[in-house]
Formats: sequence, structure tokens, C-alpha cells
Amino acid sequence: MSILNTRFIKDFITNNLDTKRGDDGKEYEVHNPIKYRWTHGATELSMGDGLLVYSVIHYLRAKVCVCLGSGGGFIPRIMTQSRIDLYDSEIFEGNRDYNWGDIGVTFLVDAANGVGGNVDWLDENSYLRKKFFPRIINDTTENAYYNFFVKEDIKIDYLHIDAGHTYEDVKLDFELYSKILSPNGIISIHDTDESFEKELIITKDITDQNHHDEFAEGPSKLIEELKDNKDWEIFNFFNNGIFKSKPSSTGLTFIQKCKK
Repeated sequence: MSILNTRFIKDFITNNLDTKRGDDGKEYEVHNPIKYRWTHGATELSMGDGLLVYSVIHYLRAKVCVCLGSGGGFIPRIMTQSRIDLYDSEIFEGNRDYNWGDIGVTFLVDAANGVGGNVDWLDENSYLRKKFFPRIINDTTENAYYNFFVKEDIKIDYLHIDAGHTYEDVKLDFELYSKILSPNGIISIHDTDESFEKELIITKDITDQNHHDEFAEGPSKLIEELKDNKDWEIFNFFNNGIFKSKPSSTGLTFIQKCKK
């Protein structure tokens, strides 16, 4: 027995579960790996750095979760599952509605313009939409900030930044959305490990290697800059190359406002 249900992880978190009719006429389950899951160090049975995201949301009891950019919807589904589990463990109470119920909401902001990778959840019948019901804002992060989040006066408990990867893009996302964090809000930024920019360790789980070719220095450059900013606490989680036969995370960094 494991504290982590690997069958559930395989069926719902790291794969899109589908059915396919075999030559014998019977239907069989098919597990299609989520796009770019390997950049999180995730495998068929392991959530990789998604476990950190899940745990932080669970620990901070974050209700309003925002993901900026997500090719395969890996982080948005973890955001939603963590909130559901908070309800099922009787931490959250009341209306279990996925969006704006008492368990909060997951927003996914993505222009779906092919920059940094293609998405696989545009179809309303996509696995992500059918199973996890994120509120999708199909626009640039800057437009979404001014035209939705500011207008609706939304405060964010957990923010994940993984949209444009140039320094200018990452910095703008951080500067805008950090203004609307809740008092205990926290930010994670993906692709912050500089060592991953220099060396890609190929494993059987990597099916879209071209994603590494687009790996930009923006996230790591911003983190280096913030280290000198006394307003923010920085926590890096890097595991690149610890096990060379398994995928490792491209780097996940948590940022939280210093308490005065």
C-alpha cells in the first residue's frame, strides 16, 4: 500500500485515458502521455515536481489557482485535484462545484498560439476539460490580467508561471500577477534550472525533444534577479541528472512575499 495511488496517477494525472476498440471487437484502455509531462520530471506513475505543486496547494489551502501557459494541462489538473482532495478530506466544506464553489477554481490562461509549444485541450471534449473543468481564458497573459483578473478583482492564492519564456515575458507575467496575490499567496515558475539549458538527458519518456530546443533563459534569469530583492523569498527545487535514466524536472522555483 502506498500513500500515493499510482493507478489514479496513471489514469488521471500523467496520462489522458482513452479507449480503443481492438481487433476482437472489445474496448481497451489506452494511456496517452500528457504533452511535456517529462519537463516536470513526471513519468507514467510519478507526478514529478507536480507533487510539490499538489502539496503546496494542499498545505496552504489555496482556493484560487491560476496557471499561465500549459501545453498538456498537467499543472491545471493537479491544481484541481488538490482542491478536490481538500474537500474530500473535510478541509474545504460546502458546495463542491468545480468553479466558484466552496472548493475554489482553477484558471488556465493560454493564447494557444503555438509559442513555446502546442496545446491539446482546445477541443471542448478534451480529457482535461471533461475531467477537470478548468476555466480557460484563451488570450495572452497580459490581456487576461487587465481584461479579466483586474476587472473581476480576483486575488490569487497559487500562481504558476509557464507561458512565454523570454526574459521580458516572464518578468512581465511576474510583475503583473504578483500584484494580485492574496496575503498568503505563492508563485511557482517552471523551467528555472540553468543546467537543463545546457544538457538534455534523453530518456524513453521524452517524446517531444524539440521542446528543449525552445528552452529559453528567461525564467532562470528572472530568478537570479529576484535573489537580490529583499521583498521576496526564493526556493529552488532542482533534480536534474540525479538519476540519468529517468526524466528530471526542468526546474521549479517557488516565490513568496517576505513577511514584514
